[in-house]
Amino acid sequence: MARYFEFSKHGTSYRQEFIAGLTTFLAMAYILAVNPLILSEAGMDYQSTITATAIAAIVGSLVMGFFAKYPVALAPGMGLNAFFTYAVVGGMGIPWQTALAGVFVSGVIFLLLALSGIRETIINAIPAGLKQAVSAGIGLFIAFVGLQGAGIIVDDGATLVKLGDLGDPSTLLALFGIVITAILMTLNIRGAIFIGIVITAVAGMIFGLVELPASIISIPPYPTALGEFAGPLFGEVIDGVSFWSIEMLIVVLTFLFVDFFDTAGTLVGTASQAGLLKDGKLPRAGRALAADSVATIVGAAFGTSTTTSYVESSAGIAAGGRTGFTAVVTAGFFFLALFFSPLLSIINSSVTAAALVMVGVLMASNLRLIEWDQFDEAVPAFVTAVGMLLTYSISKGIALGFVLYPVLKLVKGDGKKVHWIMYVMFFVFIAYFIWGKA
Repeated sequence: MARYFEFSKHGTSYRQEFIAGLTTFLAMAYILAVNPLILSEAGMDYQSTITATAIAAIVGSLVMGFFAKYPVALAPGMGLNAFFTYAVVGGMGIPWQTALAGVFVSGVIFLLLALSGIRETIINAIPAGLKQAVSAGIGLFIAFVGLQGAGIIVDDGATLVKLGDLGDPSTLLALFGIVITAILMTLNIRGAIFIGIVITAVAGMIFGLVELPASIISIPPYPTALGEFAGPLFGEVIDGVSFWSIEMLIVVLTFLFVDFFDTAGTLVGTASQAGLLKDGKLPRAGRALAADSVATIVGAAFGTSTTTSYVESSAGIAAGGRTGFTAVVTAGFFFLALFFSPLLSIINSSVTAAALVMVGVLMASNLRLIEWDQFDEAVPAFVTAVGMLLTYSISKGIALGFVLYPVLKLVKGDGKKVHWIMYVMFFVFIAYFIWGKA
C-alpha cells in the first residue's frame, strides 16, 4: 500500500496519513447530520438519507483515493443540497424523485466530460495567479464558515456581520479551541489540528457544552429512495415526457455549472496547499474529476443531492495528508459512522471551528505567490479571493475574477498570452450572471 501511494516520494507515513484522514473526517462529519436535515424538507426520509450521504462519501472518497491518488474526500455538497430542496423541489414543484434523476443525469454528463479530457483541459488553462487566488479564497471562505458556525461572527442588520457574544459558553469553547490549536501549530506539533479537535471536544464534554450520546451503536437504515428513484430515472428520463422540460434542463445545467467550478476550485486549492501542482497544472486531474462524477451518480441512485470534493479536506492536508491514502482513511471512517452515528453529536461547530480557521490561515498564505505589482494579475486575483468570501460562494468568486482577467490582459496588450479557454469562460460567466439575475 505504501508503495502504491508512493509514501517515500511524498515524505509521508501510515501514521501521518491516518491522522490526516481522521482529521478530514472530523472536519466534514457534520454533513451526515446536516444533509439529511435539508433533504428531509424536500419530503425525503431523514434516516435513509443518512445512509445515502455516507455511501456517497465512501464511494467518492475511495475512488478519489485509489484512482486519482489525491488526499481529497467527497460528500454531498452544501449549497447544492439547498438548491435541490428549496429551488428545485420547493420552488419549481418538481418531485424529489425526478430531481434526483436530474442529479444523476448531470453526473453522467460530468463523467463523459471528465473521460474526454475537457474538464482537465479547462482546469489546466487557468493561469497560475488565479489558481493561487482560488486556493487563498477558499481558505478565507472556510475560515469564515468556521467563525460563523461557532457564533464568533454573527449576522447584523446594519453592517451585515459583527462580532458575536463572546460570553456565550459555546462561543468561548470555540475560542478556546482556536487558541489551543494555534499554540500547537506554533510549536510545530505534528497532528496539531487533530489534537486541537480532541482537546476541544473533551473540554466541551467536561463543561457540558458537548452533548454525550445516549447510545453508541446504531444500525444504518435502508435508503428508501433507492426504489422510488428507479421510476423517474428509467421512466421519465428515458421517455422524456415530463423530465425534459425547460425547468429540468435549467436544473441539470445549474448542477453542472456550480459543481464544476466548486470542484475545480477545491481541487486546485487543496492540491496547491499540498504542493501537488506541477508547473501550475493539476496532475491526474481527469481522474480526480471522474471520481467526483462517479460519486454524484452513485449518490443520486441511493438518494442524495450532488456529491462534490470538500474544502474541509484542507484540514487533513494541513495535518500532513499528501496521498490518496488520506481519502481512503476518511472513507473508512464514513463507513464506521454508519454504525456509530450517535457519536457524531460530539463533533459540533464549536469543536471544528479551530480546524477551519487554521486551515484558512494556511491556505491564505498562497496570496504571497501572486504578482501584486502587476495590476492585471493582482486585481482579478484579489476579486476572486474576496469574492468567494463576500458572495458566500466559491463558484461566484471564481466567476467574478475570471471575467476581469481577460479584460485587463487585453487592455495591457497581453491578450495573446491568455488561453482561448479563458475567453470562452468569460462569455460563459457573463451569461451566468445575466441568467442568474433573471
